[in-house]
Amino acid sequence: MGIFQNNAVKVSIVSIIGNTVLSAFKLFAGITAHSGAMVSDAVHSASDVFSSIIVIIGVKLSAKASDKEHPYGHERMECVSALVLAVILLITGLFIGADALKDISAGNFSELEVPEVLALVSAGVSIIVKEAMFWYTRHYAKVLKSDALMADAWHHRSDALSSIGALIGIAGARMGFPVLDPVASLVICVFIAKASVDIFRDAIDKMVDHSCDEETENNIRKCVMEQDGVAEIDLLRTRVFGNRIYADIEISANGSMSLSDAHDIAENVHSSVEKRFPDIKHITVHMNPEK
Repeated sequence: MGIFQNNAVKVSIVSIIGNTVLSAFKLFAGITAHSGAMVSDAVHSASDVFSSIIVIIGVKLSAKASDKEHPYGHERMECVSALVLAVILLITGLFIGADALKDISAGNFSELEVPEVLALVSAGVSIIVKEAMFWYTRHYAKVLKSDALMADAWHHRSDALSSIGALIGIAGARMGFPVLDPVASLVICVFIAKASVDIFRDAIDKMVDHSCDEETENNIRKCVMEQDGVAEIDLLRTRVFGNRIYADIEISANGSMSLSDAHDIAENVHSSVEKRFPDIKHITVHMNPEK
């Protein structure tokens, strides 16, 4: 197992342990303290456990070496993993939202149980723990350039935000507005749905050969033009494949030079761009005679 896999799996295992303990605590607090919002929040945290397991699977599959059937590698398996995470998030949110709407539409707010102090404490603990897990996972997602880990990080952030909603709802219910507890669950549903849509759109972008960002393309152009013998850039085309970049470059040079010299210029461009941009997995450099 490579360094990337080792680190990504370690981060995911930390997430699994943290979410298992946290979801159990929130579920206990929600049931004991009579808070539907906290039970909903516990379900959200429990979904993070399955998400982290999917991340581990996606990371391992994406790190597989190229083979005859997959000559460009398996990087897009991370995108598939992120798509699965998005679907899990959305389903979780819809179930929470449906239960909240059921309580709100019933209209018997006076019959709703008022959450106890334990639910309030649980929400506060959840906010702190989930926000810490967000920054921890986000850090390694950036270092490892992992889409699946980044999706998992935002899953943690959505859980922290949903806990804020739960905290407000529980506090409001204890202040004499019991309807705010299911309203908080509904707010949690919205946060989860928004996170799932963002993750889904990002993964789809990476699966349909979306070009890399404009800043990166401009920096590649600058790097190419810095190389000796390059007169112009006739074409620069990039595509994001999973978490890596592929580039096609056409450059112009003096048409009277020897084939050997032209080859040396192309090789220099190729090696310089690859060295400066480690996210680039493959470059094709084509030479044209200067017009």
